[in-house]
Amino acid sequence: MVPCTWKFTKVFTTRILDDGVIEEKDQARIEDKNLHIVFVLGGPGSGKGTQCSKIVDTFGFSHLSAGELLRREMSSDTEIGAMICDTIKEGKIVPSEVTVKLLHKHMEANENNKFLIDGFPRTDENRVAFEQFIGVEPVFVLYFECPEEEMVRRVLSRNEGRIDDNIETIKKRLKVFRKLNLPVINHYSARGKVHKINAVGTIDGVFDNIRSHFVAYECFNIAPLQAGRSDLIHAST
Repeated sequence: MVPCTWKFTKVFTTRILDDGVIEEKDQARIEDKNLHIVFVLGGPGSGKGTQCSKIVDTFGFSHLSAGELLRREMSSDTEIGAMICDTIKEGKIVPSEVTVKLLHKHMEANENNKFLIDGFPRTDENRVAFEQFIGVEPVFVLYFECPEEEMVRRVLSRNEGRIDDNIETIKKRLKVFRKLNLPVINHYSARGKVHKINAVGTIDGVFDNIRSHFVAYECFNIAPLQAGRSDLIHAST
């Protein structure tokens, strides 16, 4: 596997100052950046957020939770935020364009080049939108396998006050997840990029399995993935 190169075109903001002088400001923060992106997929309550925190601490990735980014937007009191709120309440998938743009915004602002993208892509449309807009594929995909009854139990017991943490909505989310996420897994499985993780067990036991995949990747592809600067957006999705 070869790390991808993310190329940005310089963007200039032009504004007219009070004295009539035109000022151009270079907004491009990254010209060329070797990205190492890992998608972290699994149903709600499969333990993705917990394990992402351990990966961040051990290997220096930045954690971008698609669910947390969307919930932040929901609280912004905007038309888009209201649309996201209604969509999530119905157990449906937020439009790809919205989520991809939020991810792009945070990746662009982050000095790190190693990202865990948690809970995305959830559909094949999400996957295509991400690859076309961002221009990269993941180096590999972690897929958390967990029985439905265990995921429901975990979500109901976490008591975070989220609008989508009730049994009716959880079951809707699991049904949608099973239907729409399979094509994504099949696509990356065909490319040899999916590592299935047994998400039942102790936190440390599950992480031991995950660690082996990162160690194997660092040995053959990049300089050692050591904990460094990271902007953690923490969520359990």
